Amino acid sequence: MLDELLGRASLRDRIDELEDENERLRKRYEAESDRRAEATTARQDAEERINRLEDRIAQLEGELERVDETESGPSVRHRDQLRGARLEAVFDRLTSFRTGPEGALTVGVDDDGITEPVRTELEPVLGERLALVDDDGPCLCCVDDAGLLAVTLEPPVVPDLDATWRDRFALEREWFLPTGRHAVALVRTDLFALGVYEGDERVDYRGFESDVKGTHSKGGFSQARFERIRDGQIDDHLERCAEALAAYEPGGEATDTPLYLVGQRGIVDALAAEAGLEPTATAAVDATGDPGPALEDAVHSFWTTELRVL
Repeated sequence: MLDELLGRASLRDRIDELEDENERLRKRYEAESDRRAEATTARQDAEERINRLEDRIAQLEGELERVDETESGPSVRHRDQLRGARLEAVFDRLTSFRTGPEGALTVGVDDDGITEPVRTELEPVLGERLALVDDDGPCLCCVDDAGLLAVTLEPPVVPDLDATWRDRFALEREWFLPTGRHAVALVRTDLFALGVYEGDERVDYRGFESDVKGTHSKGGFSQARFERIRDGQIDDHLERCAEALAAYEPGGEATDTPLYLVGQRGIVDALAAEAGLEPTATAAVDATGDPGPALEDAVHSFWTTELRVL
């Protein structure tokens, strides 16, 4: 009764209403935060799968060509992934091929396909199979003028090779196989490994991991702050990687040593720009685990050539 006379009852009712509203807003905020955290985690997980999916897409495209036999038009007769002793044997067989003067053509094909002058030379030999060469870039195409041998090769190093007619195919061993002194560097957002090799034997090594946040989880701090921290950690990691590669920068002690830079495609490109590098070749590879084993997997994957028999 006294509360009503003094007007306190209405105030207590208002306080109760505001407390209820505050509780509803708090629950709504927590639910929204959970949704944002889950969305961020899902996006980051998807980014980590991009490199694996790129390789899988290429594999499925090749399988589709073989499975869909009812499809009209030419198809690749044989496709193989070559590495190690098998790659060396096939390379030796191709380089031992001999024909008459200017009877063997070797030409590099980039992502844009073959040029019109090369198309004019190849079409009489390959006919409708010429479309297969256009679809396979970047690659090397080897064909003899009688059409007895026609293949494309996608080695680790695809040179910018103009149409070359000789009595043998113009293929260099270092495009396909580890030869002489060279370096292979693997870089991920949180890992770096550098191996120096003499042929296929590793003679020097350096590897490390950096503390880079993985995925955003509930609570702690906002998504925006998480992204800023992660980006800063990745920048610090790339700086460490650039320092480790300093010996292979232009003007360094090992200027003539070929450098092959592999790993996550976006990180590989960012490191090349960060360190001012012009690597001999780059490649996206899926190498997981600790630095040492990951580098071994990366080297195994990098020194692989896809052979297609037209």
